[in-house]
Parts: sequence; structure tokens; C-alpha cells
Amino acid sequence: MGDKAHTHPGAAGRAQAAGHPTSVRNVVLVGHSGSGKTTLVEALALTAGAVNRAGRVEDGGTVSDYDDIEHRQQRSVQLSLVPLEWDGIKVNLLDTPGYADFVGDLRAGLRAADAALFVVSASDGVDGSTRMVWDECAAVGMPRAIVVTHLEAARADFEEMTRVCAETFGGDDPDAVLPLYLPLHGPEGPDGHAPVTGLTGLLSRKLFDYSTGERKESEPGEDQLPLIEEARGRLIEGIIAESEDETLMDRYLGGEQVDVRTLIEDLERAVARGVFFPVLAAAPAADGARQGLGTVELLELVTGGFPTPLEHGTPSVTTVDGRPRELKPCDPDAPLVAEVVKTSSDPYVGRLSLIRLFSGTLRADQTVHVSGHGLADRGHEDHDVDERIGALSTPFGKQQRPVSHVIAGDLACVAKLSRAETGDTLSAKDDPLLMEPWEMPDPLLPLAIQAHSKPDEDKLSQGLSRLVAEDPTMRLEQNQDTHQVVLWCLGEAHAEVALERLRSRYGVQVDVVPHRVSLRETFGGKAAGRGRHVKQSGGHGQFAICEIEVEPLPNGSGVEFVDKVVGGAVPRQFIPSVEKGVRAQAVKGVAAGHPLVDVRVTLLDGKAHSVDSSDAAFQTAGALALREAAADAKIHLLEPVAEVSVLVGDGYVGPVMSDLSGRRGRVLGTEQSPGGRTLIKAEVPEIEIGRYAVDLRSLSHGTARFSRRYARHEPMPSNVAERVKEEARTAS
Repeated sequence: MGDKAHTHPGAAGRAQAAGHPTSVRNVVLVGHSGSGKTTLVEALALTAGAVNRAGRVEDGGTVSDYDDIEHRQQRSVQLSLVPLEWDGIKVNLLDTPGYADFVGDLRAGLRAADAALFVVSASDGVDGSTRMVWDECAAVGMPRAIVVTHLEAARADFEEMTRVCAETFGGDDPDAVLPLYLPLHGPEGPDGHAPVTGLTGLLSRKLFDYSTGERKESEPGEDQLPLIEEARGRLIEGIIAESEDETLMDRYLGGEQVDVRTLIEDLERAVARGVFFPVLAAAPAADGARQGLGTVELLELVTGGFPTPLEHGTPSVTTVDGRPRELKPCDPDAPLVAEVVKTSSDPYVGRLSLIRLFSGTLRADQTVHVSGHGLADRGHEDHDVDERIGALSTPFGKQQRPVSHVIAGDLACVAKLSRAETGDTLSAKDDPLLMEPWEMPDPLLPLAIQAHSKPDEDKLSQGLSRLVAEDPTMRLEQNQDTHQVVLWCLGEAHAEVALERLRSRYGVQVDVVPHRVSLRETFGGKAAGRGRHVKQSGGHGQFAICEIEVEPLPNGSGVEFVDKVVGGAVPRQFIPSVEKGVRAQAVKGVAAGHPLVDVRVTLLDGKAHSVDSSDAAFQTAGALALREAAADAKIHLLEPVAEVSVLVGDGYVGPVMSDLSGRRGRVLGTEQSPGGRTLIKAEVPEIEIGRYAVDLRSLSHGTARFSRRYARHEPMPSNVAERVKEEARTAS
């Protein structure tokens, strides 16, 4: 790397469909918002010749907007694919959102890629969420490299950032994270800042000057050699330490000069195996320039050091009824297995599905089987259906370039798959298969909505179903207790984007309303009630009287009805009517409009009339009796309590536990977890954690995760209960 001569390839950089899996590299870009991922993608596309100048894409002699403001905003919050070609290799760059709210798209990008570029800002450093993604990649052995951006910033320090990356990402082996190049600085300006104008190749001992906008190679001066040799020696030792040739280190320490070609080959193998993580520097091209600083070197690493799809294991595959199925990795002639990694709507093309092919070959207008299982709890129905796909294309900006087929290892867009959703499997219709889904983050921020008007109400259901089909990290709930429509999201930004998509794509305007938790009511002690429903208005009247006793039962008992009437005071045919009226009133509640639970209602006595008594009259009397009993009793409000597990860095344990206590939580215990983290287990009232997804992120600087599970309902403190009851009385 760094010893090749490159010229601008022009139109050759516009990637089409790949011819063989070995000529494909699938690379996901990871980094926090503002680290420069999207700018880096554009710089790489410009250097490769996929665009003719920054932000514009040229196709067939016409130039169309690639990077208008709206399109750039869309790309900042969703996974996007930019394919390009370099040295005969098709490179699929998957640009992921940097916002924590869109981690679903990040996970999709990790699933579709075979290697990752971690983009780190020289001025901002490494944030906690980026560290967590690094750990996820390490857990599956994904090859990684680090790109330092924003070198033009006044306080940028490449050497310091390399040290931070080694400490953060290197773990027990910081020498596995080393730079391949050092920045070459120009003369200092009036502010004392010396801009980065080029790179020094440590293996090649060459200087690569980008100051003119074209990469120019030269030899270092005598005064530069000592600095190069010191960093070069450490790099060589780091590469040799990961070499598969166990004799190489002894030979090197014995004074043998290792050939540069051998070092490059060992470096590429170590990177592809995920045991060595090179650090590079990159910057966008200046106005009118053809090549951004470090982009050639980065493309060399991607094409030479990152693995082919053949080296990436295929996720577990089964038949649709769950029987394991073995497939040859990434074979274009094997049975078709592809996965929908992203679903979106295009105003011109319609519904688009971004797919990764793991096996077989997919052709335009082919009929495939769509299998989708395992997300029923998020509003996604399980389905197995045959569909005829529309056109196949490779995207670039807002354009779709048609292709006739796509082979295993490549990515492409499929048009007009009306049933397929993100995470679904595409396979041959006569050999339906199912891929094990990737882990989807659980949405934990509730957003209660209602249609703004009657026309919106008519379109709301369809709009929500389409929205959820596009985004499996969103869960749709129709709460039967509160009668609210609730969208569960990953955070505030996620919720805002969902509302905007409902409005702009599906023409549905909604209002956000306060989210209500499912409260319950119960009796605090024994109480008696008499229900009297007597009316006479000519003709048949209404006559029903019943006397009941209500007593509390243990948690989880529901409503129990007992008949202890003697002597036929209430005729047998009307006793079920009393029970029906009691249960109907229990559903409506007796104090604040929440369902009554955990009580025994005993029918003791009553009166009937031979003509005027009826089923309806005794239902009404039963309801009245329950309300009268409640008026003379202490009614407890029961609130749902959740079991909460918080995984947080050791440095934030104290603040998190203090915050949980402030939410009326009970900490049950803590456990040490790998990576300097602690698992905190607690029980917290659900009414106190409606915004916990947002608050915990702020409290831990984005490094903590939590899960929640309903545990039980338990009595609400009297001061809180009185406030809820007063709010209910005011609302009524």
C-alpha cells in the first residue's frame, strides 16, 4: 500500500454489477454524527471518478443533483449505499447514521458489510457509542480500519488521536492499532497553524503531496528520515507480530531486512483476518481538485486489505419450517439467499428494497419467495409469499442505474416488492429459505399519537403500517387499556423523523398526545353497596335491587364474583345479569376511570318485580351497587412496575443508581460485566420511565443501554394517586 501509481480513472469509477464475488468489497462506515462519514464517502467517490466534482454525479452526459440539502438530510438519518470502482474492484460503501436513534440502520449496515471503516474526528475524539460499535464488530471478528478526519481543524492532532485510538480500540494490544501514514504539514499560517498538505508512507518511505489537488509522489528529505524510521520500525513490528510466518519476527530482530512487498502482503492478511487495525488520515478535496487527501491510500487499503465476500461467513440459514440448511459460502451458482437490509420509499420509483445477496444470483423480473418471521411483536406479520420483483439497480445519489442481474456478495436495489420488509429473506420460490435475523434494538420511547382530522384518520392505519414496514426498530401498539395508538421509537430524533415521514410520504397529519400507562384500581378494604334501579314511566317499568359486598384479593386475582343469595330474593335468571353489570363497571373503573382488579364481589341479597324486572335492569343495578361500594371505600390506584436492567460504564454507576432512586426505583443489585461495565437491576414504576431512553443517554453520554419488562401492578403512593385522580376528575 502506498507504492502504487494512480491517475484519476474518470468514468471507470462508476460501478455496475459485479462479475464475481472476489471483485467486491462491502464496507460500512461507522462514526458519531459530525465525524465526517458522508463527506468521506463523497471524497472517495470523487477520487474514484464516480462523480465529476464534489456533490454532483455525471451519467450519460447529464449532470443531476446528487447532494441537495433534502437528500443530504435524508442520508444523515438512514443507511445509504454508494458503489464505486477502484482498480477493477467494486466497492460498496454503506454510509450509516451517526445518531444513536438510528442504530437500527447501523446494525443493518454491519449485517450487509464484510469490513468496517471507523471514522474519527481529529478535533472531537472517540465517543462512547463508537466504542460500543467497535466491541460489537470485535465480537464477530469483523475486519476494521480507522480513518482520522477534520485534520484542517486548528486543534487537530493526528499523533494524539492515533494514541487515543490505540488506547480505546487496541485493548490489551495497542500495537495492533498503528498508523500507515503520517501527515505532511505545509508552512504555518498567520494563526500558527500548519495545514496538512500530504502524507508520508511509512512502508514505502515516500511522500504523497496533495497540495495541488492531484497526488504527487516524492522522496523525503534527510531531516524527515529519523521521524519516519522511528514510526516505521514500530509499524513493521506490529505487522510482523500478526504475521502467519512465525519465523519472521526472529529474522527481523536478527537484523534481516524484510521486503516491503512481504510486509504489505502480511499487513493485508492481518487486516482481512481482523487482528490488525491500521489508522489512516483523509480529507475532502479542495474546490476544483480531483483527489482528497488520503483517499487514494484509503481505496488501496479497502481493495487490497479488506476481505472479499467469499471470506465472510453466511448467517445461519434454515428452511421456513426451521430445518438447518448448509450452503456453500457466497456461490453465485448456489440456491438464492438474499436479505432485505433496508426498505424505503422513492417518490419516483416507489418502494425500494436494498438487498445483500449471500448466495445465488438474482435476475430482474424473477419470481422469488419472501419469508419474514419473528417481528410480530412490533407490528410485522409473519409471512411466506411469492412475489415477482421489479427492476434491479445500483443506487447513486437519487439515481438508480439498471442492472440485469446481481450475484452473491453484491448489493443492489429491488423495486416494487410490496410485501418484503426490512430483515426479510428472498429465496427461490421452489426452495424457500429463511435467514437468522440480526439483532434489532428494542424501541423504548413511547410516542402516543392521534389523527389530526377525519381525513387523516382514514389514512392513518395504512400510513403507520408502511412506516413500520420500513423500520423494524419501530413498534406499533394499539393499547387496549388506554385506547391509545403508540409508536415506540429509539429516541426523540427517531420520533421526529417518523412523524415527518408520515406527513411528507403518506400525507397523514397526527397530533402527539401525552402517553398514558395502564393503571388499575382496587379496593383497600371491605365495603358494601346497594344498587337500586327502579323506574316507572307507563307500560313496563324497570325494577332491580341488589346488595353486594366487595373485598380485596391478592395481586393478580382479577375480578371474582360469588353468589350467596338465599330464598330467591334475586331470581336465578337475573344473577348472571348482576355479574355482567358488575364486570362491565369494573372495566370502566370506579374512581379514576381505570379497570378494577383483584376484588371479590359477593351478591348477598336483592329484590325483584314479577313484571318490571329484566336482564337490563339487574345489569344496571349491579353497576350501581359497585359504584356505591366504591364511594364508601378507600380505592387504591395500582401502577405497572417494570423490571429494568441497565448496562453502563463503571464511571456512571453512581449517577445512574441515584437517578433510578429518584424515579421511585428499587435497585435490586449489580453485576460486573466485561469491558469495565456494570449491569444494574432495578424495579421502577413505568410512569417514571416514559422518557428514560432519552434521559439515560444524556446521563451516560450515550454509553448505557437498558431493557425493560413488565413485572406487576402494585399500589401507587397516595400523593401520586391523588394527583392522578384529580387530573381524571378535571378531565371529566
